[in-house]
Amino acid sequence: MTSSPAAGAEWARRRSFAIISHPDAGKTTLTETMLLTAGAIRLAGQVKARGESRRTSSDWMKIEQERGISVSASVMTFEHKGLLFNLLDTPGHEDFSEDTYRTLTAADSAIMVLDAAKGVEPRTLKLVEVCRLRDIPIVTFINKMDREALDPIELLEDIQEKLALDATPMQWPSGSGNRFRGVVDLHRDEFVVYQRPGEQRQAGEPTERVAMNGNSITEILTEEELDEVKEGAEVATELCPPFDQQAFLEGHRTPVFFGTALRDFGVRDMLDSMADFIPGPAPLEADVNGKASEIDPGGKEVAGFVFKVQANMDPNHRDRVAFLRLSSGKFRRGMKLKTDSGKQITVSAPVMFFAQDREIADEAFAGDVIGVPNHGTLRVGDSLSESGKIRFSGIPNFAPEILRRARLADPLKAKHLKKALESLAEEGVTQLFRPTIGGDFIVGAVGQLQIDVMRERVKAEYGLDVDFEPAPYDTARWLGGDDDKVEAFADRHKSAMAEDIGGDPVFLAKSAWEVSYSEEKFPDVRFHRAKERRG
Repeated sequence: MTSSPAAGAEWARRRSFAIISHPDAGKTTLTETMLLTAGAIRLAGQVKARGESRRTSSDWMKIEQERGISVSASVMTFEHKGLLFNLLDTPGHEDFSEDTYRTLTAADSAIMVLDAAKGVEPRTLKLVEVCRLRDIPIVTFINKMDREALDPIELLEDIQEKLALDATPMQWPSGSGNRFRGVVDLHRDEFVVYQRPGEQRQAGEPTERVAMNGNSITEILTEEELDEVKEGAEVATELCPPFDQQAFLEGHRTPVFFGTALRDFGVRDMLDSMADFIPGPAPLEADVNGKASEIDPGGKEVAGFVFKVQANMDPNHRDRVAFLRLSSGKFRRGMKLKTDSGKQITVSAPVMFFAQDREIADEAFAGDVIGVPNHGTLRVGDSLSESGKIRFSGIPNFAPEILRRARLADPLKAKHLKKALESLAEEGVTQLFRPTIGGDFIVGAVGQLQIDVMRERVKAEYGLDVDFEPAPYDTARWLGGDDDKVEAFADRHKSAMAEDIGGDPVFLAKSAWEVSYSEEKFPDVRFHRAKERRG
């Protein structure tokens, strides 16, 4: 829940939400259509880029354009119904789950996109589990109703059974695929008419509505279709719990909308409803001068945390931008802020984002996401505040599932490779380990696609040809415990020891069995699957 906003408080207008889905459910198309609905763009789904083929505006990285997938989280700011929305578009591919996890730490709510023909898919399940860890309320959009779909009741039961979420339909669909006619607005007792491709309606304009009990409905639906949708709506109303704001905010209940993002249907209704019930910024737990505390969004001190770092958004300028989620205070351009480790930076050119496009931000408030250009000063997990005494919970690194050895075609460019790999590791694209013995870098990733992205970005942004060969290791563990015990273990296993980008000791194991064996033999050493990133 948000704290009570002061009258006219700017932070109370902010709504930061993420979009989550299984790959190919239509998340990026929904993002585009929302931007169009809010008047932020004029052409849905495709935006002309200079000298390039058309592409979606949130997928700005070259590999995303070529493969038609999202592998980097983008931030887009727009206004709608008097509110300022910060839309956080997360990667859909599971190989980029860490980037998605980090982005969700900056969101106050989420839209879950489901394919109407498939329901809840495995990737969706994992993402909802992450949302549940942070009690993030979820809005559901069942997409692709213009294609053959599962029965609506079956879709609602799928949400209930697989996600343990009570589903409340806000609308009820009439048919699917070629039989799709539109949806009943269950609260207004109106039918929202679906206009088929080619029918006249300006993109982004409100759709036609007719009263369910009026004469006009018979011009839209046949008697059989009308009876069917009325019966379905009655059954849904009886079987499903009514929408409850408190249950939604606590993450127990999800309002469900039906539509097709590609055909710009149902998106405006969902966005209008979101303006009414999704939460704004909430108090965040933090460590202040060594004591547990809550940072209120209405507080005076400017404070926030870095949840993402992106290098080379503009390849011509070799830039590094830290994505800072503001948690309290009124930020003004030119302010001096400190990390919780004492580093001071002057934020002289903060930016607001629209995918890769940016505007200088003269001021910002709790709930906003601003970009802070810097030269390696800020890293994922850093806390920033005016006093430097506020530390928010860190964002974890998770043990990689695959490890690869980086090999250059031209060994004389080793220093350039070091810089490139460190820069991308600080973004969180992959993890980087430097073995104690030997000069090769070991790169860790969740999946192969991360490695492919790294290879292409190193070539495109740094002009280096690099191969990522199989490494003689299977997994990595961060070491913890008494320093003497850790050093003793490291001395016994020098050939398997490395340092991560933060200089912390890492054990590179050949197998999960070797990790278990080491845990038994060295009970005083802790072998961590995750490492919390802090400043």
